Amino acid sequence: MEPDLTSVELCAGAGGQALGMERAGFQHQALVEIDKHCRDTLLLNRPSWNVLDGQQADLACFDGRPYNGVDVLAGGLPCPPFSVAGKQLGHADERNLFPSALRLVDEIRPKAVMIENVRGFLDAVFADYRQGLKSQLRKLGYETDWHLFNASDFGVPQLRPRVVIVALRKDLSENFAWPVSGAASPATVGQTLHDLMSERKWRGAMRWAKHADDIAPTIVGGSKKHGGPDLGPTRAKRAWATLGVDGMGIANEAPASDFVGMPRLTVRMVARLQGFTDDWEFSGKKTPAYRQVGNAFPPPVAEAIALKIREAISTRKSVRIVA
Repeated sequence: MEPDLTSVELCAGAGGQALGMERAGFQHQALVEIDKHCRDTLLLNRPSWNVLDGQQADLACFDGRPYNGVDVLAGGLPCPPFSVAGKQLGHADERNLFPSALRLVDEIRPKAVMIENVRGFLDAVFADYRQGLKSQLRKLGYETDWHLFNASDFGVPQLRPRVVIVALRKDLSENFAWPVSGAASPATVGQTLHDLMSERKWRGAMRWAKHADDIAPTIVGGSKKHGGPDLGPTRAKRAWATLGVDGMGIANEAPASDFVGMPRLTVRMVARLQGFTDDWEFSGKKTPAYRQVGNAFPPPVAEAIALKIREAISTRKSVRIVA
């Protein structure tokens, strides 16, 4: 779709949400991302994108005023403040960037806001926080709602529950409706990865693919505080094992022809399970590349929601004229 609407992307990461927005017809005026590997990935794939660096790459320092009036302000704010894998400190967590996002909503005054976060955001302990966020956005002139999606509902071969917060300017809010999942089930892990697993003529690839007959568990990206890349905590590794995947690490390449045992996934395989197309490259060595992939928002989910936002902000209410 030709881009005819504009956006600013916060905490852009490796570009999962930005790519979905692009497919929905949004042209990014600026992308804000503090991690250099992620910035390199964005420019590697889209050299024309305005990926900010220096002080403006830090969300706390980013000045939104030059972008006043863009159509959508979007982003995937850091999940640790609300993740069940962390301490769930919420507003008390120094990594909580919702205050910066609210400042930027005020500075940019977009028609719509789209923010992705983890399922933990909906936990009861954050009820007051959610209502406070809604109240602050209402004061700025927006009506806010949130919804829990599974990536598998949009063809991604992975469960991956994620909360998406959408706020629309009050005069546009009635035009918005959440996307509904497609009728078709996503492909299994085996169907999705068979060709990649057999790249080096692994003789067991077909047998493995038939065994890997379900969608993937939620892929865990981890953080810089942890060691090398793997597929998550013990429970996640057990889930991967039922699919015939060794979750203890990430492989540099597909299994050799005479490989015996459970294979490990490569970064490219994990990227495909996240909904990235194979032409989307990731900058850096295996560990930073895997973290970028594992922390991404699946592009097909972002696209589905962005299309609904596009529809809402492009719709004009009909006015009945009485003679």
